Amino acid sequence: MTTTDADANGSPRAAAAHPAPQPADAPLTEDRTVTDAAEIAPSHGVHGYAQQKDAHLKRLRRIEGQIRGLQRMLEEDVYCIDILTQVSASTKGLQSFGLQLLEEHLRHCVADAAVKGPEAIDAKVQEATKAIERMLRT
Repeated sequence: MTTTDADANGSPRAAAAHPAPQPADAPLTEDRTVTDAAEIAPSHGVHGYAQQKDAHLKRLRRIEGQIRGLQRMLEEDVYCIDILTQVSASTKGLQSFGLQLLEEHLRHCVADAAVKGPEAIDAKVQEATKAIERMLRT
């Protein structure tokens, strides 16, 4: 039997959907992949986006509204080109949000690594480069 919890929106979700996190310094095994390690990276105190958190949440809610608008447009059989225009606006909104978050990461996390030394700098630059690569693929 699967137990359920409520997510932030009050919708039920399976409690067993995600295995318990392992410590970040645990060795990689069949049960622990590189992806798992990235998901449970240790917290380094306040994140770079912390000062803008309310503004970011407001922006994401606006984008969420655009996506819901797309659903309504489809349900109401709106003309294809009008829907595509809204898709473009939603995509640009997410890209802009991602770039803002990346800038804050560079200013906060990479700058913090600079104080810790060359190895920390290299790790954060590599992490940021991979994030940029993922953003460019979309």
